[in-house]
Amino acid sequence: SSTSLAGGRGTRLGFHRLLYITEPALLLKMSTRRRTEAFVPAEESDQLLIRPLGAGQEVGRSCIVLEFKGRKIMLDCGIHPGLEGMDALPYIDLIDPAETDLLLISHFHLDHCGALPWFLQKTSFKGRTFMTHATKAIYRWLLSDYVKVSNISADDMLYTETDLEESMEKIETINFHEVKEVAGIKFWCYHAGHVLGAAMFMIEIAGVKLLYTGDFSRQEDRHLMAAEIPNIKPDILIIESTYGTHIHEKREEREARFCNTVHDIVNRGGRGLIPVFALGRAQELLLILDEYWQNHPELHEIPIYYASSLAKKCMAVYQTYVNAMNDKIRKQININNPFVFKHISNLKSMDHFDDIGPSVVMASPGMMQSGLSRELFESWCTDKRNGVIIAGYCVEGTLAKHIMSEPEEITTMSGQKLPLKMSVDYISFSAHTDYQQTSEFIRALKPPHVILVHGEQNEMARLKAALIREYEDNDEVHIEVHNPRNTEAVTLNFRGEKLAKVMGSLADKKPEQGQRVSGILVKRNFN
Repeated sequence: SSTSLAGGRGTRLGFHRLLYITEPALLLKMSTRRRTEAFVPAEESDQLLIRPLGAGQEVGRSCIVLEFKGRKIMLDCGIHPGLEGMDALPYIDLIDPAETDLLLISHFHLDHCGALPWFLQKTSFKGRTFMTHATKAIYRWLLSDYVKVSNISADDMLYTETDLEESMEKIETINFHEVKEVAGIKFWCYHAGHVLGAAMFMIEIAGVKLLYTGDFSRQEDRHLMAAEIPNIKPDILIIESTYGTHIHEKREEREARFCNTVHDIVNRGGRGLIPVFALGRAQELLLILDEYWQNHPELHEIPIYYASSLAKKCMAVYQTYVNAMNDKIRKQININNPFVFKHISNLKSMDHFDDIGPSVVMASPGMMQSGLSRELFESWCTDKRNGVIIAGYCVEGTLAKHIMSEPEEITTMSGQKLPLKMSVDYISFSAHTDYQQTSEFIRALKPPHVILVHGEQNEMARLKAALIREYEDNDEVHIEVHNPRNTEAVTLNFRGEKLAKVMGSLADKKPEQGQRVSGILVKRNFN
């Protein structure tokens, strides 16, 4: 809450100074030392509340609500890929959307922005929405694809193509490192790696800083830079915990294993299916395969298809936002565009596909809940020469996750049972941090509070235990780790800065540190 200090007769409103005061006790006696919490009653407005409405001890429907000093911010607004209709939404019914001042979207994946058209068009939300330029460009087409391939009735659809189009007008863009201010909330963003346009948001309210990583990766890959380490230390870090305490294999080893697996499948006369989302990891895998085919002339007769109704649009977006990628790609663009592939053809639908002989097809969506990847999987799964490579993170409740346990049979979309004979390989190109990257990131920032989100319950619990162990004998760094469930609030107390307006004779010259200041204190809650 703000406080106003007025003193002396004939107060001169035209001449005043602003002082930042960090403790109410300092207002009247600048030399007073900071009192212990025990003696200073916490005001209600000093409570900072963080509540996951989604991604609390789960992966999917990321949506974290932050409340402080009467301000309300929503971080991401995703859907759960393993659920349908209203069930896929975050627990939005626990808040009043009309009271939310600001909505920040970290990146274009459905589990982070899939509920946005619904939230912007079907609720009472009147605040402002921000994302990066690349995220906005891709959001438009990715969600359009989601609307088209969703295998649910029109009544259960959360929004239409029209809702999606109209939501575009309500979305504002932000550049990396550009500082914006909305309703007394200062915010800016850093590169997060992960996918093109992905951002980590730093938010500042009344001097308290919070960093939300969204999904991030500290490892540079073929086209993306690694996530930045902010040069400003946050008081609170909200961080993903997708891979818990796992350590990723080296990138070179992973790429070699992927290429060898694809080569083995086509060598035995099989068809290789790589289910991916139209944008994101798909582009990384296309760069790898195109280079591998280029170096293996014996494979030149075997076609690779990038099967997505979005293929052309996606590649156009990628060709446009080359400047948001790493140095290697930016240098290469002067010679030729790496996203114009020599050995890969776009495939809009099954109507244009001659399924004869060995081939490699990269098809969306990534978790095979519906669409082209599901169609191809069902028609190829009974032949042992064929193979499917799961190349990304899979959410519980999806077909991709189910086949990783290698069941003997699968159920088709029409309810028919089919034997699963094709090979199933899991080679993760999922650009999330592993334990080593997460631990180093936290060590660099040393935030007093770490809030874990975006991780299955067990992975999150293991990561929490490992982080607590890491700092338990460290007397210099004290870090509290929280892992709230969905709808469970973490409440932290922060004094925040107090803004005082000095008026009248007190404003003639700036008070010195240690000098006593006396006058009439007029205190008003500006929330």
